[in-house]
Amino acid sequence: MRLRNLKNKDELVSNCTYLINNSLKNKWDEEFQNKNPIHLEIGMGKGDFIYNMALKYPNINFIGIEKYTGVVARAIKKHPQKLNNLRIMNIDAFNLEEYFGKEIEVIYLNFSDPWPKKRQAKRRLTSEVFLNIYDKIFKDTAIIKMKTDNIGLFASSIVSLSNYGYKFVDVNLDLASSDIPNVLTEYESKFREENIKINYFLAKK
Repeated sequence: MRLRNLKNKDELVSNCTYLINNSLKNKWDEEFQNKNPIHLEIGMGKGDFIYNMALKYPNINFIGIEKYTGVVARAIKKHPQKLNNLRIMNIDAFNLEEYFGKEIEVIYLNFSDPWPKKRQAKRRLTSEVFLNIYDKIFKDTAIIKMKTDNIGLFASSIVSLSNYGYKFVDVNLDLASSDIPNVLTEYESKFREENIKINYFLAKK
């Protein structure tokens, strides 16, 4: 279901102290004023995951990106406090190369759009199209962590990453029942209440 736009979304976005509008490609260490690892969430939604990760891991720098301005505004409204190790961006993942050099150590894909139709496969965030983009922003070893309730997307992602040279360190079909450290997204909290199982993997290349 599409979210209603906030009436003051433009004001929320323009006044946010931790939203970055311009490219800081190869300059993120300067922005954070340290050389800590940088982790990126693609499709941050209302920001619960990325914000709470930043609180939990102060020695890691986190960046969340979201395509839709209305969703970014909701994240800002929900999490108005600036954290030193968190930045967000209102950008499309297709344009990641414009904003990042080889600076990212981990990418999180949480409850991404499954794009279930065959003709939509290239739009999935685990398609070869995006894996090629990620290659250009990963610092050294590529690490992707994925959570999804959609088993079709999960299966196609495993095939796509395997074909691209990734190895799977961990695969789990019921994350809530595992001992894997986990910070919940807003979707995940809802799914747990409904006893919907969450699929998870950690892959490296």
